[in-house]
Amino acid sequence: MDKTPRYPLAELKDVPEDIRAACLAVQEKAGFVPNVFLYLARRPAEWRAFFAYHDALMVKESGSLTKGDREMIVTATSAANDCLYCVVAHGALLRIYEKKPQVADEVAVNYRKADITPRQRAMLDFALKVCLRSAEVEEADYTALHAHGFDDEDIWDIASITAFFGMSNRLASFASMKPNAEFFLMGRTPRDKKEKA
Repeated sequence: MDKTPRYPLAELKDVPEDIRAACLAVQEKAGFVPNVFLYLARRPAEWRAFFAYHDALMVKESGSLTKGDREMIVTATSAANDCLYCVVAHGALLRIYEKKPQVADEVAVNYRKADITPRQRAMLDFALKVCLRSAEVEEADYTALHAHGFDDEDIWDIASITAFFGMSNRLASFASMKPNAEFFLMGRTPRDKKEKA
């Protein structure tokens, strides 16, 4: 099987100014531009729509979901969808936010055995059901989450993150998007202040 990405990364010099500015801002913070920014920049309207929805789900501070919870949902559901790019990239963020070097590997392989809280396990049980069997979601699923302190808006967030990254996983996989090498080491050992999210 050919592992070469079918679609080339866009060159920063060739993309619209707003996209270039966003890429450079990420580069300033992280030290590199994640490849997904440059893959999607080939299609500026899609880039803008993708990152607007991404930020609405992942950057907001409302509700009871932490940044670590959000990245945990992405890592677990991306593993279920066999998406290398998202498991590696979001697993890196998960390690940083949770301050646990092993957590992303555990969550990606088998979250049921991972060193996470019962609340997070219930959250991932629901996310994986939405990911793999959304037509089977029923009132008992809400009841189980309510017992862990999630309200209906939190549950919407869990489902929306799962659904959005289901689309993202499929885009990354069909196009053979490669994770940046930097992601593989992030959050595994304390390296510098940039990783203290």
